[in-house]
Amino acid sequence: MKSLEDYIRTIPDFPEEGILFRDITTLLQDADGLKLAIDRMIEVLDDIDFDIVVGTESRGFIFGVPIAYALNKGFVPCRKKGKLPYETICTSYELEYGSAEIELHRDSIRPGQRVVLIDDLIATGGTMAACAKLVEELGGEVVNIVFLLELAGLKGRERLKQYPVTSLLSYDDK
Repeated sequence: MKSLEDYIRTIPDFPEEGILFRDITTLLQDADGLKLAIDRMIEVLDDIDFDIVVGTESRGFIFGVPIAYALNKGFVPCRKKGKLPYETICTSYELEYGSAEIELHRDSIRPGQRVVLIDDLIATGGTMAACAKLVEELGGEVVNIVFLLELAGLKGRERLKQYPVTSLLSYDDK
């Protein structure tokens, strides 16, 4: 039986020299790999009491929706600015080369809801820290954050130190 790591392709020198890019498309296109990843993320949440799943655009949607479905929870998309059609709240955050903004619908999280955040990758942690901030601004409580992969060399976990964080695979490089 293949391990989760067996489904991840490493591409050297992408997008620039010296970077080892961890490509999850090989996992996504393999039925067994995709099932294994989602099942393992669900296992992480086994003993956690929560009400709703929030996934960050766009790969957080890929994993968040089937997790929400399997656990009979709702799903909330955290999107890039300008992509949600209803009244939103927004926050900006810093990227390695610039900044970005993400949004939630103003009515997507009710006060007191216990929220799990899902994404494919934690690098610097900026996107997920911004998403958690929005959830809390709406009165939700972030009870866990789950990632498929972690680039531990970028120390994103430190930015999220006030939350329980789980990653299924961790790579020491950047």
